Amino acid sequence: MAADTKPWWLDAAEQDAAAAASAALGLTASEAKSRLDAAGPNEFRTHDQKSPLRQFVARFGNPLVLILLIAGGVSALSGEVTNFIIITLIVLMSITLDFVQEYRANAAADKLRQSVAVRASVVRDGVAVALPIADIVPGDVAMLAAGDLIPADGLLIAAKDFFVKQALLTGEAYPVEKHAGRLPDTATDMQDAANAVFMGTSAISGSASMRVVKTGLATAIGEIADTISRPATPSSFEVGTRRFGMLIMRLTVLMVMFVLLVNALQHRPWLESFLFAVALAVGLTPELLPMVVSVTLARGAARMARAKMIVKRLSAIQDLGSMDVLCTDKTGTLTEAKIRMVRHVDAQGTSSERVLHLAWLNSFFESGLKTPLDEAILDSAGQAVGAWQKIDEVPFDFERRCVSVLIDDGQTRWLVVKGAPDEIMRLCTHVEMGEDAHQMPFDAAAATTARASCHALEDDGFRVLGIAWREVGRDHPHAVVGDETGLVLAGFGAFLDPPKASAAEALEALRKDGIAIKIVTGDSDRVTRHVCGELGIPVSGVVSGAEIATLDDQALRIRVEQSNLFCRVNPAQKNRVIEALRARGHVVGYLGDGINDAPSLHSADVGLSVESAVDVAKEAADMILLEQDLHVLHAGVVEGRRTFGNIMKYIMMGTSSNFGNMFSMAGASLFLPFLPMLPTQILLNNILYDISEVAIPLDEVDAVDLAAPRVLDLSFIRNFMLVIGPISSLFDFLTFYVMLKVLNADAALFQTGWFVESLCTQVLVIFIIRTRGNPLRSRASGVLTATSLAVVALSLVLPYTPLASHFGFVPPPLRFYLILGAMVAVYLVAVELAKRAFYHFSSHRSGLLPAATGG
Repeated sequence: MAADTKPWWLDAAEQDAAAAASAALGLTASEAKSRLDAAGPNEFRTHDQKSPLRQFVARFGNPLVLILLIAGGVSALSGEVTNFIIITLIVLMSITLDFVQEYRANAAADKLRQSVAVRASVVRDGVAVALPIADIVPGDVAMLAAGDLIPADGLLIAAKDFFVKQALLTGEAYPVEKHAGRLPDTATDMQDAANAVFMGTSAISGSASMRVVKTGLATAIGEIADTISRPATPSSFEVGTRRFGMLIMRLTVLMVMFVLLVNALQHRPWLESFLFAVALAVGLTPELLPMVVSVTLARGAARMARAKMIVKRLSAIQDLGSMDVLCTDKTGTLTEAKIRMVRHVDAQGTSSERVLHLAWLNSFFESGLKTPLDEAILDSAGQAVGAWQKIDEVPFDFERRCVSVLIDDGQTRWLVVKGAPDEIMRLCTHVEMGEDAHQMPFDAAAATTARASCHALEDDGFRVLGIAWREVGRDHPHAVVGDETGLVLAGFGAFLDPPKASAAEALEALRKDGIAIKIVTGDSDRVTRHVCGELGIPVSGVVSGAEIATLDDQALRIRVEQSNLFCRVNPAQKNRVIEALRARGHVVGYLGDGINDAPSLHSADVGLSVESAVDVAKEAADMILLEQDLHVLHAGVVEGRRTFGNIMKYIMMGTSSNFGNMFSMAGASLFLPFLPMLPTQILLNNILYDISEVAIPLDEVDAVDLAAPRVLDLSFIRNFMLVIGPISSLFDFLTFYVMLKVLNADAALFQTGWFVESLCTQVLVIFIIRTRGNPLRSRASGVLTATSLAVVALSLVLPYTPLASHFGFVPPPLRFYLILGAMVAVYLVAVELAKRAFYHFSSHRSGLLPAATGG
């Protein structure tokens, strides 16, 4: 192989630099800055890094905006300069309003996300500092430990029992051991690069230091990022908004084509007709929806941050509000996570100091991520390491569910193993008996006695580890998985992790709010049942990992619906449980904090982790709980539902009264000898209406809308539109009658009167639609009330201002306002009655409580 094509982990200069880095003080701050400027951020995902100006200009790419501006330009060339100025100003106001609100919201949300960004320990100016991964540069010296994400591609300087999971890049199913040092020139494949680590992989056990060689798009994962990155499965809310957009688009196209056809048949001026049709399309399009969604979500994220929950993916707030199943482990969530080792017994259930000593040696020499069980063992009693020295280790993995250390005291060499009791007993051929720990065959009778001892501990609520060992030859140089055979069972360690005092109350609150709790744990069903009994959780069914392994996907979907305890499950089985629940139509949340939880956090609709979690879990999660408490999660659920409720208000406004008014406008074109409203009047109506709706994200949400999970249901929105929209149109046609027959209006007066009536009904009906109940009892926020009433007042006085002539308005007579007041009052009462009938009918037809209707 030519030198210029040799992989970087074989490059002599790179290896020499890595070796030299072991004695270096790392980069200086100035060196790091210059390298960051040269290499760019250590990122490979494409982020929107546009400047605010470019983001603002990008909004002019909206097809409707472009058509309006082109049409305005044609108006100017035709001599309609005033028309051009008005159209341009209204478009600019609309875009600016949208941009400012959304930009501020996204900036605030991004600041929150950065507060929980994954960091790496890097040596700078001789001191280890925690930096965001994006700030790491070539030449940096990074310190790695079990649970860390590898922050870049680089060469190892030093490593101790360092195992890395790199299946993402190489497809290797099991963790591979890495070590410092040069490799033979034949090690050209990534799988052979034992002295190198790669960005995106994760440390499973041990510790190491590395010199960064490549960052960002230059890394192995950066080069293939496009091919390995799978778009996330769209959430229920994203699917719903997409379908809603398609519905509105189809209605808009049909109505615009209809208006153009009618105007062509009536031989009206083509430019005026075209502008009218485009303005109608703008009026039909809920162009504020992205801004309302962004602002509402960002405000929700800020409120959740105050409740000690950081949102990394804004749309996950919707998923959290819609969540109807929460899958969680019990440790630290349902229990205190203050684990104590309270018993250490032999296979007959008799207290044994030998079991404690063997467990202590295993945990002391284990280099992987120390679990709470390891900490409990190490804290349980004063033990002495004596002459024992570690030779090698087989790190824990979730298939074997055990960890082994090979140790030597100068006279003998032992392999000491601890892990899940069932797995340990399966590997044993002998068992220690009596005070002198003499060995006997681990036959059926001995196995029955040992299992009885283990089950007795589990029935009392103890978590149990099996402890075993065997002697190997002094010339046995390494420990491998194949050595874990022919073991001698020493006994069991029993750990107490008491249930949280607050967990029962939080679980009951979640249950009342329509969320089912599914416990998915690697622990035994006996221990889990005991915890559920203490917390008052009724057990509807138990499925073991062994049983899951025998079920196909269809059978599993049935079992997950019937059961709420999933015990002795490995990470792949956890993932299958979540996917089965989602296949049943549930919106699933998963709460986890370990290395093994990353796949499940990805698969769930909303992944939840905690601040103390390992990097791999925090990176995979959508939200981070700053306190490991279900009360924090419950507060987040309520905020998610509040956010969803406010977004639904805007959607339902846009598909009811707004659609009704636009439908009336298209219908009026059939029989009026003039346009029912000028294009500039339609655009002005639209921008004033949008201004009145800007405060919707700040509105309060009724308790009934927070009481159960809801999803964006297109059929519900469509049915609501078909009920409320015609009422709006009916009163529009009544306005037409008043203007033509009672007031004998000409074109200008007709257009003015309908503009005022249309805006008043569109804006004021928000106070009816925003609540399922009595609008007099559910008060809108002060800001929403103020903006809405201000817009209504402006519409009433606008025909009397100097601007009126520019928009084609004329002052209506006084009796118009008297008639308008009566019509608006009757309209609001009619909408209220129709709304109540709609919710009553919907709840009975679906068999759901009103709070769950619409989802």
